[in-house]
Amino acid sequence: MLATERWRQMIEVEHAQSDEMRGAVPPPTDHWRPYAANFRADPRRTGDDLVDLLLEYVSPDQTVLDVGAGGGRLALPIALRCQSLVAVEPSESMADVLTQQAQESGIENVSVVQEEWQDAWVDPADIVLCAHVIYTIRDIGGFLKKLDAHAKKSVLLVVYNAPPQSQIYGIWQEVHGKERLPLPSLPELKEVLEELGINHQVDLMPPQSPRGFDDLEDAIGQLSRRLYVAAGSAQAHRLEQMLPGLLTEEEGVLRIRDSQPLRPALVSWQPNHPA
Repeated sequence: MLATERWRQMIEVEHAQSDEMRGAVPPPTDHWRPYAANFRADPRRTGDDLVDLLLEYVSPDQTVLDVGAGGGRLALPIALRCQSLVAVEPSESMADVLTQQAQESGIENVSVVQEEWQDAWVDPADIVLCAHVIYTIRDIGGFLKKLDAHAKKSVLLVVYNAPPQSQIYGIWQEVHGKERLPLPSLPELKEVLEELGINHQVDLMPPQSPRGFDDLEDAIGQLSRRLYVAAGSAQAHRLEQMLPGLLTEEEGVLRIRDSQPLRPALVSWQPNHPA
């Protein structure tokens, strides 16, 4: 099986399993609306390893295209360094957070295109950034080729070494009685890039601790949504019963006991086309 076909298959079977657990409840129109506010971050913050690494690739005379910019956690610090930045972000709630944060921070060189990347019409830029977007992109070959075609100098792609939700896969199995089917991540991406003939570099970054939960109620609420557990169901009761024993408190935050931290990687390459 081709790497691009395996990628698509992993997404399709994962989504089918999600739909099975979701039942008759349709998926939200804007998946990110309950979480968008959590993606606010000070654009002038220091000590962010990923931001610091990305800024090494950016100079004041360059343009940047951030595909799947979210709430601007990366886009806005980079906008402070570069000439201009175009943020492509399909989620209305995320785009609102990005726009508000830019206004509050006095950042005026950012424009937002609220479209899926596959549908967006934007000009090429010196640097094309795409962070934590590709896990659910079925046509990964077309997606990556469009990133490549829009980059004049570099493509910077940030991806975890494991699926973003892998830290709750054990709880999924306990609640639903079956193994969670994984989404693709860094290992599968490397195979796809090799198949596409894209010569790339991988820089692993320090592991990231899980975001955690404010309290038990917050944990139940977040995990119920992520596990597709309906209120009042047997699965909901099982989750509420088992969860206190699965959580541990670290510096005032509740985290899942023994969950493995995710490790982001920066996958970079020069565009595979004439400048």
